[in-house]
Amino acid sequence: MENLLIQTENLSFSYSKNNQALNKVNINVPKGAIYGFLGPNGAGKSTTMQLLTGILQNSGENISIFGKELKSQMPNVFSKMGALVESPSLYLHLSGIDNLRCITQLKEISEDKIPEVLELVGLLKNGNQKVSHYSLGMKQRLAIAMTLLGEPELLLLDEPVNGLDPTGMTEIRELLIKLNREKGVTIFISSHLLAEIEKMCTHIGIIHNGKIQFEGTMEELSNRSENCTIQVESINLKNSIAILKENYPDIIVENDNSFKLALKDKEEIPIFSKFMIINQIPLYELKIVEGLEEWFLSLTK
Repeated sequence: MENLLIQTENLSFSYSKNNQALNKVNINVPKGAIYGFLGPNGAGKSTTMQLLTGILQNSGENISIFGKELKSQMPNVFSKMGALVESPSLYLHLSGIDNLRCITQLKEISEDKIPEVLELVGLLKNGNQKVSHYSLGMKQRLAIAMTLLGEPELLLLDEPVNGLDPTGMTEIRELLIKLNREKGVTIFISSHLLAEIEKMCTHIGIIHNGKIQFEGTMEELSNRSENCTIQVESINLKNSIAILKENYPDIIVENDNSFKLALKDKEEIPIFSKFMIINQIPLYELKIVEGLEEWFLSLTK
């Protein structure tokens, strides 16, 4: 059995009688994984993150971190765990190094760790610069550097690439993969950005309306796909949309020259192609659409 660093059992939470945020949520995060916790806005991701870090109090004893019940380990558990929940709290008038010094004093950690974590996150040359002059991506990397000062075995990150431009997203993604592979850090990352999760995660959990819809490896999710979705490039679909919908009513038109269609399996692709040719509908490109976005939409629709 896999060594689980995070485990919840029937975790439920309500903000009020009529507002149940989580309903019997079971999460299992193996040691060494990059676990993507996915869900649309309001699905329960941030509530789960706040329960895992003790920001919200849980009445039961159904959250385990490092194999032990969470409440029994508070606050000492943070010597082995780093967390970044929502927006990072930074002193903008101080330098990056001085922001890190504040954390070393709070955690009673040697300041000798500061250059190491700055180098890890690619900010060694910017350490003496005021944080007010940092870009959003640099601020996010500095916040991650704060979580790394205690050499944590586990990182909990809530929407760490939210609001970043493509370059900033790539930098954070490459940093997290590096921490996982080179330092062996297990990472639990909540997000609604499917493409980023797909590029970095080994395991995922999908939550919708406070309930887990799927949990497992990326490969296991792929195997759940029951049909074959294709994307078709054509031209002037307004001239042929009637006959297309008559024979394939589930067609999803994206624009005048493109549409998606879910077929039962790959064996239907030649039949569909023949239909296009017989009906003289131009067929410029046909490709199978696979990936996290398709699976996510099918699980949360």
